[in-house]
Amino acid sequence: MARSPSSSAQSAREQLAARLRELRLEAGITGHELALRCQWSPAKSSRLEHAQTVPSDSDVRAWCAACGKPDLAPDLIAENRRVDQLYMEWRRLHRHGMRLAQEKFLPLHQNASVQRAYVSNVVPGFLQTQDYARALLSTITRFQGTPDDVEEAVRSRAMRARVLREGDHRVVAILEESVLRYRIGSAQVMADQLVHLLEVMSLPSLALGVIPFTARREGRMWTLEAFYVFDDDRVMAELLSAEISITTPSDIAVYQQAFAELAQMAVYGPAARRLITDAITLLRDSSART
Repeated sequence: MARSPSSSAQSAREQLAARLRELRLEAGITGHELALRCQWSPAKSSRLEHAQTVPSDSDVRAWCAACGKPDLAPDLIAENRRVDQLYMEWRRLHRHGMRLAQEKFLPLHQNASVQRAYVSNVVPGFLQTQDYARALLSTITRFQGTPDDVEEAVRSRAMRARVLREGDHRVVAILEESVLRYRIGSAQVMADQLVHLLEVMSLPSLALGVIPFTARREGRMWTLEAFYVFDDDRVMAELLSAEISITTPSDIAVYQQAFAELAQMAVYGPAARRLITDAITLLRDSSART
């Protein structure tokens, strides 16, 4: 079974905690003595040493000073900040609104020669119409209770679509058929989004596959959280509470294997177009009856 998508972050935290413990042991002091030198509780020392609490920059400085190794603090602080980026809570990422987050991750899309996206819930950002993105980002903003800069965020997100038309990029997107049926925004917004998918399918840079409801799952891949693979360098996995950056090669390989198996279950070309067209027809028929 695949490891938890947060395993890279947790493993990195544990390695940092182990390094702090090594410093204490090399200094020949107990956890209680270290706590006295740092002027905090022994319980805090234990939590830091067992990766139960994320250390602040000042915690790392105090720990290194207490162990007689203040010169090691800058490197450990840099490592701690790198670890902190592996698991980014949405509310913290969006604390100033969503536009900055959209701009932060744009280089990942621009710099990747090949990016692979698997989604089981919503249309991936680089394939979204502005109205669809507006409806989705408005809902996320309401749910998270973060500042509303949806219009700016929509414009920033639209820049991701440039990878389909500019430069030498290759994009492979696999959608569960449910993505075509979940209504984001009004019926017209959703219909326009589906029509847009039909239009971009003809782009040479894009391979778009849809896994039908009828695909057999027995002995094959189950539905997963949305994730994006950028070349062989990074995976971004999206959870309800956080976005996780995965850089450990073994974890990246797990997602690449999962993507390959999901891609085998998808249909492409005319068969995928039929599924999208059927979703449009069902949407319009349902709208006409209400």
